Amino acid sequence: MTQRVYLESGHQRVFAVSLDWPGWARSGRHADEALERLLDYAPRYGAVVGQDLGEEDVTVVGTVPGNSYTDFGAPRVTGPWDDVPSSAAQREEHLGVLRRCWSYFDAVVLAAPLTLLTGPRGGGRDRDRIADHVREAERHFAPQIGGRVAPRTDWSAQRESLVTSLREHDGLQRWPVDYALRIIAWHVLDHAWEIEDRRP
Repeated sequence: MTQRVYLESGHQRVFAVSLDWPGWARSGRHADEALERLLDYAPRYGAVVGQDLGEEDVTVVGTVPGNSYTDFGAPRVTGPWDDVPSSAAQREEHLGVLRRCWSYFDAVVLAAPLTLLTGPRGGGRDRDRIADHVREAERHFAPQIGGRVAPRTDWSAQRESLVTSLREHDGLQRWPVDYALRIIAWHVLDHAWEIEDRRP
C-alpha cells in the first residue's frame, strides 16, 4: 500500500506529514532528511497504532509553504487535500488512531520518572510539566474545531469533548477536521517520544 505524504517547507525546517496516519510526521533540515526521518520512525509509530509500516511505499502528493510554527518545530499548515473531508468511516478510523496515541502517552507518563534528562531534545521540562503542557494545548485546540473546554476539566472528559467536536465537525470550523486530527495526534505523540528519549 502506498502512503500519501506531503511536505511543509519552512525556511529552516521541513516536515514530512502522513495524510493516512494521524500523528506520523517528522522534520528535517530539508525535504530528503524529513522523509528519511519519517521512514526511520515508521517502526516506532507502527508500534503505537498496531500497524507494520516498515514496507510501505511513500508518495509525496505536494508541498505547502511553512510558517513560523514550522521553523519552531511544529507542523501547522493546511493544504488542498484538506478541502474535501474524509468519509465518516475514515474519520472514525482516524479517531481510533488518536485514541491509541492518547493511550500511549498515558502509559509513557505513568512509566517515566518525574525528573528527565535535560538537553536539546526538550530542554528542562520534567514529566509533569510536559503532561500539563499537552493537556493545556489540547484545551486550546478545542475552539479551532468548534468546541470549548473549561479550565480544570478532567482530562478524560476533555478528550471526549475533542472527539465529539471532531466527530460532529461540519466544515465550518477554523481547522479542517483531517488537519485537526493530524495536529492533535502529532502533538501528543511527539511529547510521548520526548519523554521516552529523555528518560535517565
